[in-house]
Amino acid sequence: MSLRSRITCSVSSRSSMSAIVHRRLARSRCRSAMSRAPLGLSAAALSKRSKPVSLGTDNLLSFFETFIGPSSFILSLWGLAYYYEGAIQSPYLILSILVFALSFPGHTKLQSVFFSEVFHIVMNWAWLAGMLLIIGFASGYIHDFSKPVLYAWLWVAPLTKIGACLVLRGAAPALLKLQGPPRRALIVGMNEQGLALATRIGDAPYSRLELVGFVDNRSSERLKPASPHQLLGNLEQLLGLILRERIQIIYLSLPMTSQPRILHILEELKDTTVSIYFVPDMFVTDLIQSHPDSVCGMPVISVCESPFQGIDGVIKRLSDIVLSLLILIMIFPLLLVIAVAVKIGSAGPVIFKQRRCGEDGKEIVIYKFRSMSVTEDGDTIEQAKQNDARVTRVGAFLRRTSLDELPQFINVLQGRMSIVGPRPHAIAHNELYRKLIKGYMVRHKVKPGITGWAQVNGYRGETRTLDKMQGRIDYDLDYLRNWSLQLDLLIILKTVRLLLKDQKAY
Repeated sequence: MSLRSRITCSVSSRSSMSAIVHRRLARSRCRSAMSRAPLGLSAAALSKRSKPVSLGTDNLLSFFETFIGPSSFILSLWGLAYYYEGAIQSPYLILSILVFALSFPGHTKLQSVFFSEVFHIVMNWAWLAGMLLIIGFASGYIHDFSKPVLYAWLWVAPLTKIGACLVLRGAAPALLKLQGPPRRALIVGMNEQGLALATRIGDAPYSRLELVGFVDNRSSERLKPASPHQLLGNLEQLLGLILRERIQIIYLSLPMTSQPRILHILEELKDTTVSIYFVPDMFVTDLIQSHPDSVCGMPVISVCESPFQGIDGVIKRLSDIVLSLLILIMIFPLLLVIAVAVKIGSAGPVIFKQRRCGEDGKEIVIYKFRSMSVTEDGDTIEQAKQNDARVTRVGAFLRRTSLDELPQFINVLQGRMSIVGPRPHAIAHNELYRKLIKGYMVRHKVKPGITGWAQVNGYRGETRTLDKMQGRIDYDLDYLRNWSLQLDLLIILKTVRLLLKDQKAY
């Protein structure tokens, strides 16, 4: 069996499979994770457009960014209520409090391109308005509001925010001038992370930072010749440079192995008034949701964490519940038709239950419409392949259109799955691939999904080779690093479009 032949994923054949794979991997072991081919369309690329560099807490624009969204939604509601009813009644005040709670803090994406910001506003408002409508209908309180006000608010609110963002963009240069001249910054260490920081500062026109240059003990001949940034001197000249160039901020971008040198620099900088920041080199090339935190007052840095912590976890779960309920209500007649077709088409149960690896690696049971004449769920599971004799005639259509996955919306309501996330694999497949693909189990830090970032980027259906499975895992991890509600909505839209023309599932 060659690596490019179809992987059957039988546990009994795991030894021979591993031997072949390890021979293949041995030839490429010298490559690091960072040298892999880039993803065709990465969530990081989308994230760069939708989540640009933070303006910083000391920037006045950050204050306006935080309040401009909630204020636009609330003021537009009050204006419409006063226009149609002549007064702002108590139901509108209560709704305003709910809107503020769901939309604060706001993010206007001031440093992204305007059309990206408009898309972000529309997507966020669609989610928020959908949540409010569901709550209103479920509680019956929607009848306390004027229909003309609500209908008008659905389109006036996002337009108000878009207009407010245009005003903020126009006023941004003046607001920056009110805060005085930019703070002059110096980076110690002209290495990879230092250059990356310099690039981000240069790409952030509203950051209030002016990068003066670099300090490094290496000569210019040993540094990257293509760097556009100026090397001002070495570490021995640092104190003099701070005084001469009126430096206010120092970014230490030195490897953690240089601890004695870092401590020496910190001791010298105690004789200055500069602000000091450390740009850590974590020796980790594949950080997942890295951010600073504290445990009982002790500062820590996360290296690998689920993106669904705190309010993001609440948003993810609420969106799953709302969307899955709406979808199940809409497709209920279709579910009945498919159930009858499966029952008539071949002998066996309508719903096929299979064990999968869920969140935190725990075993879960997921539902599918049965599409095969067999119901395999043991230690030996063969992936479906083209012209597979086990697939029934009805099952072939269901698998090609992914209609066999529809019962998994019930799994979403149960809390076992999410609408968007890494696709779950059989237990037997997990045990094989976790030993062959680095970082494979990291995808199980979140709930598995009905659709995922990998599936809408060409990795739907059978994974015939290890390279294809590696590509699927790369996209899964890319999703975890760069999750946002907008990315989930984009994946859902791309999934719908994909199902209309894709033929990779069989």
